[in-house]
Amino acid sequence: MTAATRKKVLSLYMRVFRVARTWQAHTAVPQDTETERKYIVQEARTLFRQNQQMTDQESIKKCVEECEARIEIGLHYRNPYPRASYLPPMGLATQKGRKLRTQQRLRKQAKPLYLQSHDET
Repeated sequence: MTAATRKKVLSLYMRVFRVARTWQAHTAVPQDTETERKYIVQEARTLFRQNQQMTDQESIKKCVEECEARIEIGLHYRNPYPRASYLPPMGLATQKGRKLRTQQRLRKQAKPLYLQSHDET
């Protein structure tokens, strides 16, 4: 990791914690605010530690873009949780063989940028 990339990642990490520190739940209930703050901190720690050993500049760039997108979406919608990802038509059909591979490919293509780090559900 280059020094510039490291600086960008660390500043992004600190930005997530600043957002968590100032976060106010949409419902204005103190318990909800605290729960959402804890979620933001826990999610950031988990994902940053999960990707800590990355060395490929392209994959680091994708992770940084995903983090920035999640921050902006969370601030815009006042919701720290990932937004729902809608499957393409026939996305839930249980099929076998070639059709199953096609459905898996379509699901992967339909996954938005801000959900790339989440496992397939």
